[in-house]
Amino acid sequence: MTIDEILTNIPDKFEHNTTTSHKFKRDVFEFFDKPEFKQSVCLEIGSNLGYSTRILSYLFKEVVGFNLESAKEAIEFNKHRTNIRYYTQDVYNTPLPLDYGDVFFIDAQHTYFAVIDDTIRSLKFKSTNGLKKYFIYDDIGGFPELKQAMDDLVKNEYIRGFDGIRIQDYTNSFNTLQIYSHYQLSFPNKNTQFLVSGNYMLRILNEDREIVFSRKFMLTEELATVPLAVKRARNMDAVNTKQNLDFTIKSSVISFQSPLQNVKVVLLQNGQLNSAMTNIKPMYTIGNDLIYKYDKETQFWGGNEFLYFENKDARAVSNNVSFVDSSNGVYNSHLYTNLARGRSPYTYFPDDNGNFIPNRINAEKSDIESDYIWVFFSLSNPNLYVDKDIYITGMFNNYLLSPENKMDFNEDKGIYEKAIMIKQGFTNFQYVLANKEGKIDYENAVDGNYYQTENDYFVIVYYRENGKRYDRIIGKGVANSEDITN
Repeated sequence: MTIDEILTNIPDKFEHNTTTSHKFKRDVFEFFDKPEFKQSVCLEIGSNLGYSTRILSYLFKEVVGFNLESAKEAIEFNKHRTNIRYYTQDVYNTPLPLDYGDVFFIDAQHTYFAVIDDTIRSLKFKSTNGLKKYFIYDDIGGFPELKQAMDDLVKNEYIRGFDGIRIQDYTNSFNTLQIYSHYQLSFPNKNTQFLVSGNYMLRILNEDREIVFSRKFMLTEELATVPLAVKRARNMDAVNTKQNLDFTIKSSVISFQSPLQNVKVVLLQNGQLNSAMTNIKPMYTIGNDLIYKYDKETQFWGGNEFLYFENKDARAVSNNVSFVDSSNGVYNSHLYTNLARGRSPYTYFPDDNGNFIPNRINAEKSDIESDYIWVFFSLSNPNLYVDKDIYITGMFNNYLLSPENKMDFNEDKGIYEKAIMIKQGFTNFQYVLANKEGKIDYENAVDGNYYQTENDYFVIVYYRENGKRYDRIIGKGVANSEDITN
């Protein structure tokens, strides 16, 4: 039956305020109306009058409803549905008569501790189909306690302690024109310990709880090894401009279950997430080894070596700094104009693959003695782009394509220009071409693409065991293109 046919005799929420809305029921139906759920068992904690129970009965092999009060009305309403069982009991003070389930609809008491108890108990149940467990919650938006319970449940799965803690380890700058405070935060600490590997996001908020900036990071385990080699492209149209990755995932600890579905990889060049490759399946397997030897699927544009400047002495010219001055109470470093290298032969140009190191000459503590300096960039590029923009990026600004990093074309000089305030020291940077939607044009890179370019490559391996709720990072592979082979 279609969802419209099933809903024919079921009241909407505005008709009966103790049931879920038709929209909610449609969303549940559309999500679970798939072959992989047909043999699943669903537990409904708080079945009430059985309206939602009827929807669930069309989705799952068996539905078990629990309610504090008599289920007489629900039984009568669903008397023609033969895959529904009802229990009348206090689920918080008496043990449930079964210990298995795959999908859990939590809709009993709408209090913080009730939702916590319902969820934690359900997580301990055995799965009948070997798949991960699914949870359905209702009324989260209308009950603040439920929203808080959901937030805490999610956090308790991956951290012990607290987040949202004020950073108390900070030092004010010393002997600088630009006054600032240097904050320091290390993990794990007495307030926060991580429980699982995987992807994390650190957000720094101001006093008004607004996000100042955020950073992504990954925690890994060493349960798999990833031999990784950098190869020249095998297809002739890319042999001089791209670099290809060959790798194998090996583990003597884990016997991979359904590796085509449960193993995922992320490929990174120089740690840049904006060019990451994902959704790559193993080409084939040999025993427990997963082999990736593709021709095109694992190719990166080679790019060119990062440019750099060094202004550890704010009052003197140095590497790639043309002249210095001071205005508005801070120092200015004016760099030499860079020429676009896309049409030039490759030239070896040692770099640190996008890194930056705050540093001030003769300073004892560069973290607080390095000054913030306006750095003036300029680029002479033969192409004037109408529908694309040029950005200055590197680890110093987290490769962010934002207005603060977008260059402006100076029609009088015929060059692109931009001033960015950067902490003094050693800084790698690059010029990036992107369209108005922020999609980077790697093929027509300002500084070209060369197979000889020295790049760092990383393969991050994620694995989700059957029945688990998250992807853990079980290993990583690291290689450098200096060792590139045919």
